[in-house]
Order: sequence, then C-alpha cells, then structure tokens
Amino acid sequence: MRVLDHIGIAVKSVDEALKLYRDLLGLEVVEVEEVPEEKVKVAMLKAGSTYIELLEGTSEDSAISKYVAKRGEGIHHIAIRVDNVDEVCRKLKEAGLRLVYEEPKLVSGGKRKINFIHPKSAHGVLLEVLERYEQ
Repeated sequence: MRVLDHIGIAVKSVDEALKLYRDLLGLEVVEVEEVPEEKVKVAMLKAGSTYIELLEGTSEDSAISKYVAKRGEGIHHIAIRVDNVDEVCRKLKEAGLRLVYEEPKLVSGGKRKINFIHPKSAHGVLLEVLERYEQ
C-alpha cells in the first residue's frame, strides 16, 4: 500500500492554528500529542481519507522551530504511508537517495516508524515515509 497519509504544516502555535482548521473549517481533531523524539507538538486532523498534521516546535532547536524562524509558517512536508518503512528505506538508499535518518525511527510511543527523503533527493520536497502501527 502506498497512500498519501498527511500533509505537514509548520505553525507557530498549534492552538492558534486549530482555530482555523478545527473551529472554522470543521476538520475533526484525531489526536493532539507531543512527540519528544522530534521536539514537536502535533495535532492530526482528518481531512477526507487523509490528514493534515499541524506541527509546532517545542524547543528552539527543533527542526520545526528552525523552519518557522527561517521560512515562516507553511507546508513543511508530504507523508506517504507504506507497508514496510524499513524495506522502502533500503530501496531508497540503494537507489542513491539521501535520507534524513540513517535508519527509520519509532516515534509517538511506538505508534509510527518514520524517515524522511531529503529535499535534494526529492525534487525540492521533504517527503516522509511512514509505517503506522495504530490507525
């Protein structure tokens, strides 16, 4: 299975962004959590058969905080759900693509395993590949 899982949007404040996405647009909030491995607060909202992921950095040295400071709020990444992220990452490496992490890593208390394809290897787009263990 290869499906669009979510679009990640970097924001200054998840709570402020929820006023638009939840309160005005009426998207259902599936989950709000802190992901300490990535130093972010995340709100996942259902948008049809996919999700919108709002990302707020929880420390100044998080990738999201740095992104917002440099580029402002906006689309950060596109995530593709796969059946076996380890296998996909192996194939990507064999094809010579640059990955952000040497090996996929578990996040969200073991609910997801992720890696990112560096934008220089993906036509200027940060692509996340992920395997979900909980829906």
